[in-house]
Amino acid sequence: MDARVQEPATQELAPRRSSTIEFLNRYGTGVFLVLMCLFFLSQNPHFLSLRNIGNILADVSIYGVIAVGMTFVIITAGVDLAVGSTLALASICAAWAMNLSGWAFGPDWLLGLCIAVLVGTLVGFVHGKVTTWFNVPAFITTLGGMTVWRGATLLVNDGGPISGFSEGVRWWGTGAILGVPVPVAVFALVAFVGYVVQRYTRFGRQIYAVGGNAEAARLSGLDIKRLETSVYVIVGCLSGFAGFLLMARLNSAEAVGGVGYELRVIASVVIGGASLAGGVGGIGGTLIGALLIGVLSNGLVMMGVNAYYQQIVIGVIIVLAVIFDTYAKKRIG
Repeated sequence: MDARVQEPATQELAPRRSSTIEFLNRYGTGVFLVLMCLFFLSQNPHFLSLRNIGNILADVSIYGVIAVGMTFVIITAGVDLAVGSTLALASICAAWAMNLSGWAFGPDWLLGLCIAVLVGTLVGFVHGKVTTWFNVPAFITTLGGMTVWRGATLLVNDGGPISGFSEGVRWWGTGAILGVPVPVAVFALVAFVGYVVQRYTRFGRQIYAVGGNAEAARLSGLDIKRLETSVYVIVGCLSGFAGFLLMARLNSAEAVGGVGYELRVIASVVIGGASLAGGVGGIGGTLIGALLIGVLSNGLVMMGVNAYYQQIVIGVIIVLAVIFDTYAKKRIG
């Protein structure tokens, strides 16, 4: 008798739990971002000042540009652990080229930007080809690349920094467009283009197909190797672009530039809702994930928390995000 009475309540409760989990799976990151902002505001009334918001956005914009490219990679069930090293190599090569005399075909910033993007694109192409031609897991390919490109960066200028750029170069890091810092404007533009490509183009639909079921995508006629290579080229290109922006902002290209960016970039994408198993994710979620990482880092600094603990906190959040993603898929599916 009691079992019969309790059964409808149990059946009613299950859909409610499922809908709650589905809501959190879709909007949980945004809700957490708002709650975190409110918490840090309660700890420091200057947290949401225009100046501090500008600082957060400027910091986020550098690794956020790379995170847009990483979204495409993770959607295809891949990963790029070498984005920080790629950034450093691209920036040091750009700085070295700009320091050479005899460039007379335009402003020096144009040369630096082209070199940085070209180096990043070539690195991404190498990663893509090694992964697809030799069937090496992307994790291994880019793990090796992380060391190789960092070593190459050290060789370019014997490990020393290159600094003292022209005003045209520094504008890309410290200038403003209609009051908006240039790196932030660039990040917004890159995110918008990435969103359009991911949501409304054939290429966007194809990479979801590859990440969802690569064998089914191959049987339907898609060139899997070309598509997988292309996403590594995209993230490499954007890593080079981010290297130029960071160099311009710091007025220095350093061999240690971009250290730890792998963690921030992957965290932004995963926390934003992308699945490391592939087939799930989006630029909108990545944008919120990148902002969450930026707010967290800035808030901890303003609270006087040791910078070393930031890495621990971010790492824990990544693991929790993956655990929740796995749990939500089981409950919803």
